[in-house]
Amino acid sequence: MCEGLVDGQHLLPTCRCNGGAQNAVAGDDDVEARFVVVVTPKMTSSTAPCDRDLPPELEDRSPSVKEAAAILRLSLPMIMTGLILYIRPMISMLFLGRLGDLALAGGSLAIGFANITGYSVLSGLAMGMEPVCGQAVGAKNLPLVGATMRRMVFLLLAVSVPVAFLWSHMETLLLAAGQDAAIAAVAQRYILFCLPDLVFLSFLHPLRVYLRVQSINLPLTACAALAVAAHLPINHLFVSVLGLGVEGVALAAAFANLNLVFLLLVFIYVSGVHRDTGGFTLPTTKLFKDMEGWTRLIKLSLESCASVCLEWWWYEIMILLCGLLANPTATVAAMGVLIQTTSLLYIFPSSLGFGVSTRVSNALGANRPCAARAAARAGLAMSFAQGVASLAFALAVRRSWARMFTDDAGIVALVASVLPILGVCELGNCPQTTGCGVLRGSARPKDGARVNLAAFYGVGTPVAVALAFWAGMDFKGLWLGLLAAQAACVAVMLVVIQRTDWELQAKLAQVLAGVGDGDGDGHDVNGLAAVDVKIAATHGDEDSSLLITVS
Repeated sequence: MCEGLVDGQHLLPTCRCNGGAQNAVAGDDDVEARFVVVVTPKMTSSTAPCDRDLPPELEDRSPSVKEAAAILRLSLPMIMTGLILYIRPMISMLFLGRLGDLALAGGSLAIGFANITGYSVLSGLAMGMEPVCGQAVGAKNLPLVGATMRRMVFLLLAVSVPVAFLWSHMETLLLAAGQDAAIAAVAQRYILFCLPDLVFLSFLHPLRVYLRVQSINLPLTACAALAVAAHLPINHLFVSVLGLGVEGVALAAAFANLNLVFLLLVFIYVSGVHRDTGGFTLPTTKLFKDMEGWTRLIKLSLESCASVCLEWWWYEIMILLCGLLANPTATVAAMGVLIQTTSLLYIFPSSLGFGVSTRVSNALGANRPCAARAAARAGLAMSFAQGVASLAFALAVRRSWARMFTDDAGIVALVASVLPILGVCELGNCPQTTGCGVLRGSARPKDGARVNLAAFYGVGTPVAVALAFWAGMDFKGLWLGLLAAQAACVAVMLVVIQRTDWELQAKLAQVLAGVGDGDGDGHDVNGLAAVDVKIAATHGDEDSSLLITVS
């Protein structure tokens, strides 16, 4: 049946061109066309009103409740994946410990150096894919997802070249920094055999984001479980059977990532996920000629990398500062235990942040600003609950946790005294990490980088140094500095998110998702042109055979 709609209201009578057999015009019995004429005035925004942001069957449900359920469905498999992958470095440390104290010290030093100079950089850069791919999925522009993944692989491979050069000269740098020569030599041997890992991670990080933005998480969990299950026997083969020493541990770690990449590629090919996103095709000249796409991706990647690395590196600075305290041996060891604890707890808010980023980016790409806002609010609400749970965990295990790592009474006492502070820090860290996910999903990682820079280095570092060294609070002072940084970070982050113009972000998402063009007015927000995109409806009559929009 033909309908006349003006601003969503039936202002024209229903005609009889397609009203069924009883109303059919003679000779037109076989006609089954449906026509909808939509007359809309010129509008400055293409976004749908909030009360139309959800499909009719969901209008009676709270958007925040709906989004909370969706975020949980995304986050729970990622939490399981994180916990599974958390076992892998523990296995590596176990085999390093069996090789002796020198191997453990050298391997640990190499891993720390690799984290700062390589792993954190590749991980941060890959997160620049999230807003592009997530919004493209929401806008149903799936070929852009595949193209962005291929660009990211090439970008990470290019970045791996200078990182590999730096790793190959690590021993010289460590000796110049005053490290023990024997430990530096072992660290150099370890990290040289980690060089293949840079290639594997250049594929692994983009593949994980590629699946995550499409809400494909359980297969990643299964693949991670298989890869980690093979990690133990591979370590045993290389270290115990073949006698490769620290080099064997490094190779086994690289093989774990290689196995995971292989399993993910097999899943993508067998499941057919790749077909809608461009398939397993070799890059064409068009991929490299699209300089606008490259520019946007590199910009977002650098901003995401800065946001990740600024926080990651701050914890490494904390470890260095421990070496300047009154009892450096005990404080460095205690810091190691506490960093492992924060790494475990971080799995939960980071997985929640990934889920929130996916929902926000998908909603913005689909031109649903109110759904994006609901996802942000639901995610932040759950993150505060996570913070409370983390605090309760830290208080419950404060007297026994350190005994899982050491029997040294001094280290156990230090850890027990600081665990409550760590738990309070999680009250800020959980919403802050989720907030970073909101900013990534809305293509604003630059704001997250600015917040982290100001909070951790403008607030946290001065407070930590002042309390630890000038106020005589020693080890506790460093962690109170972290508490100050987290408090400042979450406060500013919440203000930034609260002031978000979601309708504007939805318009900008149409450009980033490749479904809108600039309006020629020279507007620019976060590096993207403001647009006037014609989208018939957020949840309209997409199934109609013909939809005519008259502006």
